[in-house]
Parts: sequence; C-alpha cells; structure tokens
Amino acid sequence: MADESPDRGAAAPDPAGAAPEGGSAFHAHMMSARSEFESQVAHARAEFEEANERLKKRTGRDLILAIVIGVAIGAIVLSSLVFIKWLFVPLALAAVLLGSFELSRALSGAGRRIDVIPQLAAGVLLIPTAAFAHLWLQWVALFVSLAVVVVWRLVAQMVAADGRTYGAVATDVLAGTFAVVYVPFLASMCMLLLREDAGEWWVIGFIAVAVVADTAAYASGLSFGRHKMAPRISPNKTWEGFAGAVVGAVAAGVLLAIFLLHIPWWAGAIFGIVILLTATLGDLGESMVKRDLGVKDMSSWLPGHGGVLDRLDSILPSATAALALYYLFQPLGTS
Repeated sequence: MADESPDRGAAAPDPAGAAPEGGSAFHAHMMSARSEFESQVAHARAEFEEANERLKKRTGRDLILAIVIGVAIGAIVLSSLVFIKWLFVPLALAAVLLGSFELSRALSGAGRRIDVIPQLAAGVLLIPTAAFAHLWLQWVALFVSLAVVVVWRLVAQMVAADGRTYGAVATDVLAGTFAVVYVPFLASMCMLLLREDAGEWWVIGFIAVAVVADTAAYASGLSFGRHKMAPRISPNKTWEGFAGAVVGAVAAGVLLAIFLLHIPWWAGAIFGIVILLTATLGDLGESMVKRDLGVKDMSSWLPGHGGVLDRLDSILPSATAALALYYLFQPLGTS
C-alpha cells in the first residue's frame, strides 16, 4: 500500500496540468481572432480613406464630412417643421443673415463697396414680416430695405469723397440691391409659404425635391458624367448628372404628392420638374456669380459644403416656385 501512494500522488497533477494547456490554447485562439479582426478593420479603413481621397481629388470636397453635416442640418430643419413649424423662422433668419454676410464679403472682395449693416438689417426686417405680418407689408419691407441700402451707400460715398467714378458708385448700388433681392427677399417667399395651411409640408416638400435632385445629379454625374452641361459656368455639371436629377426629382415629387402633400400624382410630377428647373437655375446662377467674383465657395463655414449660401443657391429661387405651385395645386388636395 505504501508503494501505491506515490502512484496516486503522481497521477494527481495531470488534470491540473491539462487546464493550463487548454486555457493557453483558448487564449491564443482569441488573440489570433482579435489580431485578424484588427487587421481587417485596418484594411477596411485604409480602403475607405483611399476611396475618400479619390473622391476629394475628383470633387474637391470631403464627401463623408459633407454627408454628416448635411444630415445633421437636415434633421434640425425637419424637426422644426414637423413639431413646431414657427421654430423654422429663427433658423431661416440665421441662414439668411449668414448668407447675406457671405455675399457682401464676396462682393467686397471683388472690388464692390457693399455695406454689411443695411444688408443684415434687410434680412431682420423681411423674414419676420413675411412670416407674421400682412402680405402687403412684405412689399413695404422690401421697398424700405432697398431704399436704406441705396441711401446708405450714397451717403457713405459722399463722406468718403475719394473720387470714385459715377459708374463705379452705380455698380455698387446695383450690387447692394441685388444682394437684398437675392438672399432675404427670395427667402421671405419661403416664409409666406410656411404661414399657409399645411405650408410646412410644402416647405419640406420643395426642399426635399431640391436635395434629392442635387444628390441624384451628383451621384449620376460622378458615375456616368461625360458631356459637360455648362463648362464656362460650372465645369463639373454634366448632362448625365442632369438626367439623374430629373429621375430623382420626378420620383421624389410623385412620392411626396401621394404621401405628404395629398395631391394627384401627376401634380407631384410637375412639382418635381418645376423645382428641379428652379434649383438648377439657382445653382448655375450662383456658380456664375462665384466665377465672376473669382471664388470657389462663398465661405468655408460648412466643411464639405462651402458656405451657407452655397447650400441655399438651389433653395432660394425654388421657394417662389413652390409658393406658386401651392396656390395652383393645393385646391386639388385629396384630404
């Protein structure tokens, strides 16, 4: 019996010895799996960054950052219109003031003398008036804004007395009045639409069509673009991109008509086409202004997008078209 004790004692460590071996194998397997996962993540990140760099070189913008910022702004705008539509007014006013400041600075950089204070005052006057006052007061506000801009510039030029030619002064005045009409007055049309019954849904509708058309044009132009649309004005725009925008705008217009605006589908198709045309003209118009001023973007406040006005270029003229279409199609509403 004394001989058996050492045998049993010697056999006892075997299970204990097996446990560390099994644990080591499991630990090694987990480390291998983790290393492989990290390698795959690093490879995917490298491919993603490489693709993003190619897009940057081709478009001159950080597409991923642009998407993130665009989604964030869209969520804020959509929330204001869906829950309490009057919250959209201060958002619109902020956008107008920033856009007016950008345009004034760009015009000044090109040699025009633009007075920023009356430009901002025009936005402060026109946007709330359109949102809350009687319709006829909107035209009074526009007349007052233009008069203040003109008188301010003439008085400032008289005080300067620097021998500036009459032609240059006249050009300064025209540039200042153009800035008022282009940014705050066109934006005020959106406020007139907002105050109508179910107007918030039409505001969402025309902005959605403009965004979808712009996105579809970008995607199709990037993928299939070959034939330049207006190379002297905007060299990146192609007819293939415009074709994609047509498909996207019509599809968005029909879906919005059926599920949001409650008007006939054919009215939605017309809605999509009209907003597409005004958005395209607005985009090309701002591109022409920027080319004349010698700038690529109005500012760099929105990374991946440029400036605030670079995002409003297609929306500003579309607001007037949307207001007209509201009066035309709203009586056809199915509910």
